[in-house]
Amino acid sequence: MATFEPGHLHIERHALNKDDYSYNLHIEYKIAQDPKEGQGMLFKLRGSVEGKELNNEEFYLPKDQAFDFARHATRIAQKYGMPKTANIGAMHKYYDEMFEDVRAQLDVKSGDPVKPEHLG
Repeated sequence: MATFEPGHLHIERHALNKDDYSYNLHIEYKIAQDPKEGQGMLFKLRGSVEGKELNNEEFYLPKDQAFDFARHATRIAQKYGMPKTANIGAMHKYYDEMFEDVRAQLDVKSGDPVKPEHLG
């Protein structure tokens, strides 16, 4: 199950058997300013993974990296017990909506430059 509204994605998965896994995650985001990186997005991840509370884990991504939010959120969720094989980006429709909202909020256009130090 997933729901999306601008600034907030909620994804939830319930284990189907004892070998499966559960999570209930909220990803909230807003434009933020970093003194070194400039404008970008501040993401907050909260909820639970396998019943383990995850409270307001924050990460900032510069404008040219803000679309990599799913990878960063997945890494945080894995610290709380999400299996390495899990993909919280599996609900493509909702991630596509969030991606487009991030793009609109940051006013990113196709072909905008990427800082060379962010590559690699």
